[in-house]
Amino acid sequence: MTFTLGIVGAGQFAGQFAKLFAAHPQISAVHVTDVLPERAEALAGRLGLAGTYPSFGAMLDDDGLDAVAIFTQRWTHGPLVVEALRAGKHVYSAVPMAISEGEVAEIIEAVRESGLTYMMGETSYYNPATVYARRRHHEGAFGRIFYAEGDYVHDMDLGFYEAYQYSGGADWKRTASYPPMLYPTHSVGGVLGAIGGHAVSVSCIGVPDERGDGVFDRGVSMFGNDFSNATALFELAGGGSMRINEFRRVGYPSHVRESRFRYFGTEGSFEQLVESAVWQDREGFEDVSAQLRAERAVDLDDPSLADVAPALREAFVSGLAPVHDAGRLPAELRGLPNGHEGSHHFLVDDFATAVVNGTLPAVNAWEAARYTLPGIAAHESALRGGERIPVADFGDAPAAPGSRGLAAEAPREAVQERR
Repeated sequence: MTFTLGIVGAGQFAGQFAKLFAAHPQISAVHVTDVLPERAEALAGRLGLAGTYPSFGAMLDDDGLDAVAIFTQRWTHGPLVVEALRAGKHVYSAVPMAISEGEVAEIIEAVRESGLTYMMGETSYYNPATVYARRRHHEGAFGRIFYAEGDYVHDMDLGFYEAYQYSGGADWKRTASYPPMLYPTHSVGGVLGAIGGHAVSVSCIGVPDERGDGVFDRGVSMFGNDFSNATALFELAGGGSMRINEFRRVGYPSHVRESRFRYFGTEGSFEQLVESAVWQDREGFEDVSAQLRAERAVDLDDPSLADVAPALREAFVSGLAPVHDAGRLPAELRGLPNGHEGSHHFLVDDFATAVVNGTLPAVNAWEAARYTLPGIAAHESALRGGERIPVADFGDAPAAPGSRGLAAEAPREAVQERR
C-alpha cells in the first residue's frame, strides 16, 4: 500500500529529503511546489520527481494527493500545517512545529479533529547520543535522571549566512535575526526524546549580539530580536531540571557536531563532546564514542548536494552509527545520502509507516509540542530579563490515535509489513 506526497518548499533541506521520500517503497509519487517556480522545476527535474504544482493552494486542491511535507521558512510552519490538515492531507513538517503557543494549539486541535497523521521531523530524536541515552534509560542504568543538558551550537558563520541569503533574498538580514530559542527542538528534543516528560517552567537569559553587521539588529529584525545566544534552565515535571543552550555566535565546530547532550542520574551519567562520548558510574567510565560515530554516507562533492551551502554539507552526508537500528529501514534507503548523524532515513520511514498504518509517529503532535513550547516560553522569559514563567503543555498523545491512515481505509491484511 502506497501514498502520494507533495513537498512544499524546494530549498536546500527539501532537496535532500525529496530523494529519500521518492525512494521509500510506501510512497508512490513525489511532487513539489515553491513560491519560486523555477526552484520547484529544477528540483523535480534533477531528481526525476512526478511533477510540480503552481502553488500550495493548488497542491491542497488535488484530491489525488495524500500527504504534504513542509520545508518552508521556519516561522511559517504553523499556519501551513493547519491549512494542510484542514484540506485532508497528512503532514510532515520541518522544525520547529510553530512559533507561538496559539499556533501549537491549532495544530493539535486540527490533528484531533481530522484524525490525520502529523509528524515533526526532529533530527535529534535519532541523534546517536539520544538513541544511546534512551536505551540506557529504558534499561534503568541511569537510575533517576535528575538533570540533563542539550546544546544546539551552530555558529552563524558556518553556513547560516549563506542559508538565509539563499532563502531570504535582498532582505535576508530581517529573517537571519530569528530568535535562537524559537528554534529549540534540536536541543530540547535530544533531552526529552531520551528521558521523556516535559518542562513546566523556565528562566532564560538572552545575550544581545555585538557583531554590528545588521544581523540580530532590532532595527532590522522582523522579529525585533537582538539575541544571538540564549541559555535557559527548565524545571521538569516530576522534579529535576534541564538546561538548554541555543548559540549562534560561538567558537565551536558545528559542521562536525551541532547538537550535543549530557544526562545525569542517581546511578549513571553520560556526557558528549565534539568527537567523544563517555558513560560513567560510581565504578568508573567507558568511552562509547565508537558506538555513536556516524560514518560518512556520500562524498562531499556529490551532485545532489549542489544546492547546499559548503559549510552545511557535512550535516547532510552522514550515514548510520552502530547504535542505530539499521535493520528496521527499508532496503531502498540504504546507501542513499543521510544526514544529521544518521537521522534522515529514520524520519522518512517513521512518517511513511505512520501514514500507511494509521499509527502515531514517535514525534507526533503532542511530542512535538513538548519540544517546541519550552523554547517559546524561554524566549518570552529572556525578553522579561530572565523572569521565571510557566511552560504550557497539551498532555500525552492519545493512546488510540483514531487516525485516517491508509490502513483505516483497507483491510488490515492488505497493509504490507516490511520488518
